[in-house]
Amino acid sequence: MMVLLAALPWGLAAQNSTEQPLPTAPSATKFPPPQSAPPASGSGQSTTPAQTPAAPASDPNAGTAANANSSPPATAQQNSPSQPSTSGALNKSTTSPGRSAGSSTGKPDNPDEELTVIRKRVDEVNVVFTVTDKRGHFVKDLTQNDFRVLDDSKPAESIRSFSRQTNLPLRVGLLIDASNSVRDRFKFEQEAAIEFLNQIIRPRFDRAFVIGFDTTPEVTQDFTDSTEALSHGVRMLRPGGGTAMYDAIYFACRDKLMKEDKSQVATRRAIILLSDGEDNQSRVSREEAVEMAQRAEVIIYTISTNTSGLKLRGDKILEHFADETGGKAFFPFKIQDVADAFSQIQDELRSQYAVAYKPADFTANGQYRKIEIMADNKKYKVRARKGYYAPRQ
Repeated sequence: MMVLLAALPWGLAAQNSTEQPLPTAPSATKFPPPQSAPPASGSGQSTTPAQTPAAPASDPNAGTAANANSSPPATAQQNSPSQPSTSGALNKSTTSPGRSAGSSTGKPDNPDEELTVIRKRVDEVNVVFTVTDKRGHFVKDLTQNDFRVLDDSKPAESIRSFSRQTNLPLRVGLLIDASNSVRDRFKFEQEAAIEFLNQIIRPRFDRAFVIGFDTTPEVTQDFTDSTEALSHGVRMLRPGGGTAMYDAIYFACRDKLMKEDKSQVATRRAIILLSDGEDNQSRVSREEAVEMAQRAEVIIYTISTNTSGLKLRGDKILEHFADETGGKAFFPFKIQDVADAFSQIQDELRSQYAVAYKPADFTANGQYRKIEIMADNKKYKVRARKGYYAPRQ
């Protein structure tokens, strides 16, 4: 008995020392306390992803980002937030994993991996936009001279490039509401989403991922060009729980489309959000999710699952996300119209323009700047993101 009592405190202490915090959705804490990196573990069996400190002090724009100490969905590894490539307005360098940043002569572990330096002008803004006529048909044959660009209410100083981006590679995030509120129509939505992915993703060219969300976002299929794997990721989803839609958007923009899309070629980033628009579990606010989408240069397309025939509060929220990022909100009258909405999104993603311009009186002060692109022909409507955040130097 004496031996057992003496061993009891030691056993409790050992149990507490291995206790891990439960994963949570991204936090909206703006200034998290500094936290040292956890010690390396030889077992590699931890069920909670390793947590890293918040963004370094040299990144002033990180103040609006979510708490980097929050754990991501179980299938994705979370890194500390990095300065986003907002509107092409910063310089950034990336080093291949096989080579340290400080090495100048060492060979990478993988001979295919080389040091890659990507440089972007600090005073250049890139915008993808869509043009439609009065009937909503896409207009695809316009030139640079058919548009005017205003940045912070002033004409752009110069247009550096203009192109029709009908074949630019896509990086698409499919976000599906798996909360209890969509249970009765969930199966049909899954099949419509699978058909969309089968049509839009081109092997060895486009890539997509699947996230289901209820109380927390969960990656059921990471970036891939395999439509079979994406279809499996959609079918893995099961409805249940509350709704953390803002967290899902925030995570998809920051941790997937902004951090993991390391393409050396120009790409278009888009999120397809299938939800009723209601949110009751998120740690981040609606505007923080919108801001992260703008920083990551993501266009959000929303498909409402509300079939009541009335425009509810959630529908207005979906519309807000689409308007602020240059996307479009779809409101199917019946559940069968969801497939038509996916088809229209597919057409739009192949019917866009891209412009790169130098703003007038540009200042790297971290402030939000409005964008307005107007067609000279008043019969045409231009849809683009509403603005961007300048870098801070």
